[in-house]
Amino acid sequence: PGRRGCDGRTHEVQSLRALTQRQRTGFSFAPVLRASIRVFAPSAPIWRRKRLWDNYYLVSKLDTVVITGAGRGIGKAAALHMARTGTRILCISQSPNAAETARLITAEGGAAESLSIDLADYASAESTVSAWIGRHPGQRIGVVLAAAILGASGPLIHTDLATWDLAYRVGVLGNLAVLKALLPRMTEAKFGRIAGFSGGGSAYANPMFPAYSAAKTAMVRAIENLHEDLKDKGDFAAVCLAPGAVDTDMLQQVRGAGGYVKTTVGMEEPVGFLERFLTAESCGFSGCFVHVRDSYGHLLNSGERIPNSSLWKLRRIEP
Repeated sequence: PGRRGCDGRTHEVQSLRALTQRQRTGFSFAPVLRASIRVFAPSAPIWRRKRLWDNYYLVSKLDTVVITGAGRGIGKAAALHMARTGTRILCISQSPNAAETARLITAEGGAAESLSIDLADYASAESTVSAWIGRHPGQRIGVVLAAAILGASGPLIHTDLATWDLAYRVGVLGNLAVLKALLPRMTEAKFGRIAGFSGGGSAYANPMFPAYSAAKTAMVRAIENLHEDLKDKGDFAAVCLAPGAVDTDMLQQVRGAGGYVKTTVGMEEPVGFLERFLTAESCGFSGCFVHVRDSYGHLLNSGERIPNSSLWKLRRIEP
């Protein structure tokens, strides 16, 4: 990445990955990279030299990110973005779209694989991911649990409970099955960054999509419980992100069913949160239910903890 005039992303990513592989042998290439940027790229813009260093930091923090729902929406955007830091990505979805996401990553010079998994069959999902991680040496793993389906819309009296079952098996049990398959490696390495997703109805009533609302609320509590499981096991952080109303295929389904969307957020907001969280040295709101527009920045990489243990949690409010 230090060659004068070389500004191709593919060369950067490949070089950064090579540096990181060598770094894991015990020799730190950080001083080498700093020196090479100063000596060989003195005329590069400051923003470019900073990006070279930032990308080295990111890729040295994580070696693998596993993303469910990587075939579309936030999951796909997160996969493409994190791959550009040099991190290996495992893209998971039921459809062939995850394979297309992986193809786009490799076409840019990144490292990616894909698994086509029906998360509703959570036992099979767990065994498939267990087999995958058994073939790979990743030690510093990040997990993004973005897979979900809306399920039926409308009042309970008019909905088929089978649609509730499917929404729960995909959005909760299927996601947790993927994570469960990875946890033995993560606990052995004493490291992990885990991001689940809440959704409309996790913090308020959402009778238009009751199954989706219930599944997303369950994920909030599952992440809080996971934090308690892992907090003394090593360098772990787990959060449940409320990403805001991002203009995805799912949001179009909500609108098509008559749902009202007051404010939307750009895709860059949840994706930016995921990058900051996954690569953070420390997270002071692990176990929390955080909105993408909450003031969380000072709680990353500072050692500072959230001051109120009930803040950003699902709690019964007493008078």
